[in-house]
Amino acid sequence: MRNNMKITAKQEQATPVLVPKLRFPEFRGAALRSVLLGDVTEECRARNGHKHLVTSVMGVTKADGIVPMEARLIAADIARYKLVQHDWFAYNPMRLNIGSIARWRGQNEILVSPDYVVFKCLTDSESSIAPGFLDHFRQTKTWEEFVTEGGDGSVRVRIYYKDIARVALVLPPFPEQQKIADCLSSVDELIAAQARKMDALKAHKKGLMQQLFPREGETQPRLRFPEFQNAGEWEVKRLEQIGRVIRGASPRPKGDSRYYGGLVPRLMVQDVTRDGKWVTPQIDSLTEEGARLSRPCPAGTLTIVCSGSVGVVSFLAVDACIHDGFLALVDIDESIATKDFLFHTLSTLREQFEKGATHGGVFTNLTTTGIDLFEIKRPGIPEQQRIATCLSNLDSLITAETQKLETLKTHKKGLMQQLFPSPEETLP
Repeated sequence: MRNNMKITAKQEQATPVLVPKLRFPEFRGAALRSVLLGDVTEECRARNGHKHLVTSVMGVTKADGIVPMEARLIAADIARYKLVQHDWFAYNPMRLNIGSIARWRGQNEILVSPDYVVFKCLTDSESSIAPGFLDHFRQTKTWEEFVTEGGDGSVRVRIYYKDIARVALVLPPFPEQQKIADCLSSVDELIAAQARKMDALKAHKKGLMQQLFPREGETQPRLRFPEFQNAGEWEVKRLEQIGRVIRGASPRPKGDSRYYGGLVPRLMVQDVTRDGKWVTPQIDSLTEEGARLSRPCPAGTLTIVCSGSVGVVSFLAVDACIHDGFLALVDIDESIATKDFLFHTLSTLREQFEKGATHGGVFTNLTTTGIDLFEIKRPGIPEQQRIATCLSNLDSLITAETQKLETLKTHKKGLMQQLFPSPEETLP
């Protein structure tokens, strides 16, 4: 293994310092310091008193960082709430929020719950850490292993300031920290822009589908392609008139080695939410004996989730078994409705599927009998093909943009692995 370590002396004790694999040219050879987070940050305990109103109260989430706190969660008396200034960090130390430390980038002072931990970066010349550098350090493997108690998978019950103060990190000179932060922030901006582009495409598709398919109680859409403007009303058909609905099956007992762990892929809901329209099962598999007790379906089968995320529609990309959380529409009469048209029109009915599912709870079940009676509105085959082609092209564009987003995320991950040294690179 390549030696990525240099030795620096602090008083009489030699401390190993890891060198990043990637440094900007102007900083190559610049000294690095091995510090504890407590050496370069300071806990902040200042309270609100009667300085700010309840509208200044914020919370922290893993997904969105610092956001306005829900009114129902704010105490009547906010005098003890803690103050947070620009570039300070805040987090809820309790288990459900572990890892959700966020930096406040706004200019105005805000408040957080008195249970939160608040800290800031020190700015003196000898112990300086750039807030942006620390913000990105929180996304490294070193930080993740700290949160999960050394990477063994068990999450800490709570993290207080005294805990994070013991986290070790390698600190380059302040100008280099700022350049690293600016570089990674520019990648973040690209990722955010790409995500917004994807959201815009998805919103465009949703709006388009609302116009290309008739609304409830109507038999003509609000938008039709020019060549079909005078094609008349759409015909109503029950699903049982178009194809045969079957339900998946699962061998019992679950996990039995006679049935599970073989070479036959088995479709799971997580596969569908991951892949979208065309799904290749990757999470679970069956033996040949298990497959005989399940529901084998050929590639191209149209499936519908009937338990949990009710109404999600997809196609099998390969031969696979479906378990009892799925329905499949087989023996489709494509003189009535094409498979691609059915995929898109069934996708518009998800809300109706949820309403029609039994028991009405959070986790519902859609039965074969129930879905048989669902009504599908259909135009002639040429118009079906035109609609399906339009929406499929849009799906392809969304997929391409999704891949670009994932490529950017992978690029950032690789960049961080080189800009922030990993403890596992230490020589034995």
